[in-house]
Amino acid sequence: MTNKKALIAIVDDDESVCRAMERFVRSLGLAADTYVSSEHFLEQLESTPACRPDCVILDVQMAGLDGVEAQRRLRRSHPRMPVIFITAHDDRAARDLAVDGGAVAVLRKPCNDALIIRSLQTALGLRPAADLLDQSPIVPRPAD
Repeated sequence: MTNKKALIAIVDDDESVCRAMERFVRSLGLAADTYVSSEHFLEQLESTPACRPDCVILDVQMAGLDGVEAQRRLRRSHPRMPVIFITAHDDRAARDLAVDGGAVAVLRKPCNDALIIRSLQTALGLRPAADLLDQSPIVPRPAD
């Protein structure tokens, strides 16, 4: 049996956010790959079958293909891949689209470390999703 580290893909057009999030994710004992565009991330997924992150941390607003559209495209080929959104803007419409698309969480930048940890635990199946609902200021709304 192998102890394979969970792989987290971090997609943000701000390279400093990518670097900081990568360091944080690695400090948790997880593996991380960074992408400065959602197009590059989706191309990598399509062209490299071995590239299968266990979770994606995805910025909502990016130049080119935004995070919500990237999530929609990701769902077509990888419907079960968990997505955690991060955003500097509290855009209710984008948040609702992300949640409706199955996002584990939508977190506001700068992200609280504890919320990132809980969101990753939920995404990786290590924590029930209900635990997350009471902790995050911006999270998926409960099902109707």
